[in-house]
Amino acid sequence: MNDIVLDCKNVSKSFTDADLEIDVLQQINLTIKKGERVAIVGSSGAGKSTLLHLLGGLDTATTGDIWIAGKRIGDLNQTKLGSWRNLHLGFVYQFHHLLAEFTALENVCMPLLIKGLSTSEAQDKAATILTQIGLGKRLKHKPGELSGGERQRAAVARALVTEPSCVLADEPTGNLDKHTAEQVYERILELNDVIGTSLVLVTHAPDLAKRMDRTLTLIDGKLC
Repeated sequence: MNDIVLDCKNVSKSFTDADLEIDVLQQINLTIKKGERVAIVGSSGAGKSTLLHLLGGLDTATTGDIWIAGKRIGDLNQTKLGSWRNLHLGFVYQFHHLLAEFTALENVCMPLLIKGLSTSEAQDKAATILTQIGLGKRLKHKPGELSGGERQRAAVARALVTEPSCVLADEPTGNLDKHTAEQVYERILELNDVIGTSLVLVTHAPDLAKRMDRTLTLIDGKLC
């Protein structure tokens, strides 16, 4: 189990809408190994984002079990789950979700400060990864002073700065033009290589999916 960073067994998710039960995910079984790159594709509304939220402990499965780095998250209270998630997972979304009032450096420092690092240690680590991702000259710039591609690269740096076991990325370049998207993808994959973290990527980009170790498709709530 030491090389397994995410594991889900018989996971289903349903919602109730006007007394009608809607099955979004059905009996999902998925194992992600250390350093593995996995793409999840499927049509809009297939449940890809819902699956990522379940894998990250951001939502609760209706049935089934999920393990993050060997711990069954159903056994953890919200405080312990938050700490375990911060230790082992990084998240990148289609929108960067950077805090507007803080600089790029301060935004990337936050997960490290939550983890318990000193301010100086956090700043050193954040500056290093921002430099690696091409933002070494933009450390003191706030999100409003950065381009769309720069903001998304800062979000990638924030997700990877803690060197998590796995990064969950949900259409991380969906709002970017093709050239900028390619630059961000390259940075994600480079840092994935350097840090050795696993990557689970929801994407509509066939070219990127082909660069993953394997591609899974969600169809009618089932993973193929």
